[in-house]
Amino acid sequence: MKKIVVLGSMNMDLTILADPFPEKGETVSGKEYAQIPGGKGANQAVAAGRIGADISFISACGKDEFGDTLIKELGKSNVKTENIMRMDNHTGIALIVREGDGDNRIILAAGANGQILPSEIKALESVIKKADFLLLQLEIPIKTVAYAASLAKELGTIVILDPAPAVELSDSLLSNIDYLLPNEHELDLVLGTKTGSLSEKAAILTGKGVGTVILTEGSKGVTIISKSNEIKIAAPKMKAVDTTAAGDTFAGVFAYGLAKDWNLTKSAEFAVKAASISVTKVGAQSSIPWFKEVDTSTGSVSIRQAQ
Repeated sequence: MKKIVVLGSMNMDLTILADPFPEKGETVSGKEYAQIPGGKGANQAVAAGRIGADISFISACGKDEFGDTLIKELGKSNVKTENIMRMDNHTGIALIVREGDGDNRIILAAGANGQILPSEIKALESVIKKADFLLLQLEIPIKTVAYAASLAKELGTIVILDPAPAVELSDSLLSNIDYLLPNEHELDLVLGTKTGSLSEKAAILTGKGVGTVILTEGSKGVTIISKSNEIKIAAPKMKAVDTTAAGDTFAGVFAYGLAKDWNLTKSAEFAVKAASISVTKVGAQSSIPWFKEVDTSTGSVSIRQAQ
């Protein structure tokens, strides 16, 4: 199997259920508090590892108990952790408030994630060079993401970017992206505009050098858009209890499919199925399925050529 490297964040997620969500200045009683390993980079590495990928993770955490726990849990999910740096800063924290309908609101404290700089990535150039795919997100400094994408492109490594938390991206960064995985809100932020249809926005991105845009649409599935084609993949119907890490599950499993030399449609179809299973469970990494769960799931997806 081809090799995947994930570069990104690792956090300890502190989650609580609050229904209803408090208004400004209001205090409400919460329940179901938990500490769950998370961080978009770590989540995506776990998703790939549990599904069976050859996966290495480049990240950073503090020299604290949270960091020890996160590294241990990554190893349990078949993720290689030798390139995780221990920093003199606290491990990243995410405060997550879940609502009764399964949606969530998240506040991040980057901690050690904010110290992953281009100089650290340069020192790990050989790791990226040996990889076939580099999977990125935006919970580490944007200059580091841009440097890593440029380096990977130079080394012939395929670049996948999940642009979250979304910001407007430079043309130079976009030109190094082979697969871009935004949701509809992120698509507007990446482009810096809300003007135009989905197809028109995707055309702008492919015109800037992005190979393929895969719009993740939650319970609706995904839409794959390249310069020559548009395909919609509808997700199976599931009862959502928590959407945390659904997008990360899609990204990690999608990378796995590509590493298996599956075609684009099959890779996305399998990833949609995995992401749909993840929303039926609470938490980030605690919700990410293993290969057997996805392979034996009775949920089916439908694929059609967009008009």
